[in-house]
Amino acid sequence: MALQILLNIFIAFTWMFLANSYDFASFFGGFIIGLFMILVLRRFFDHRFYLWNVYAVLKLFLLFIKELILSNLEILKIIIKPKLDVKPGIFALPIDVKKDWEITVLANLITLTPGTLVIDISDDHKLLYVHAMDITDVDDAIDSIKNSFEKAIKEVSR
Repeated sequence: MALQILLNIFIAFTWMFLANSYDFASFFGGFIIGLFMILVLRRFFDHRFYLWNVYAVLKLFLLFIKELILSNLEILKIIIKPKLDVKPGIFALPIDVKKDWEITVLANLITLTPGTLVIDISDDHKLLYVHAMDITDVDDAIDSIKNSFEKAIKEVSR
């Protein structure tokens, strides 16, 4: 992916120098031409077309913002109630991501979401131990994390 980005930028600068125009419009035109060239020649690269990864990263970011807002609203509901009836708990989350950076991103996204905190990672890197402030159904919490954050991280990396 990094090779494709660098190649695209190189093509954009080459276009800019060949056109003898050193403004943003010329660079942008060369960038679009480079995108088209890389798209046509994508079968010669090891990875998929890099714009799909950029789209997946943007989708992951928007998913995190959505989950952040929803969890903040849930925490607000708990705080506003006159009677505190929370059910905190720790559960083991089996994970499918394998690379260290994928596990780190998943753990950070879970921790940054209010109401949840990753406590530990198992030695074999197959389980995350998560503390939840209010958990009524463990299976629902596991499915929620696996179908949102973990799925989006897999889309970025694969």
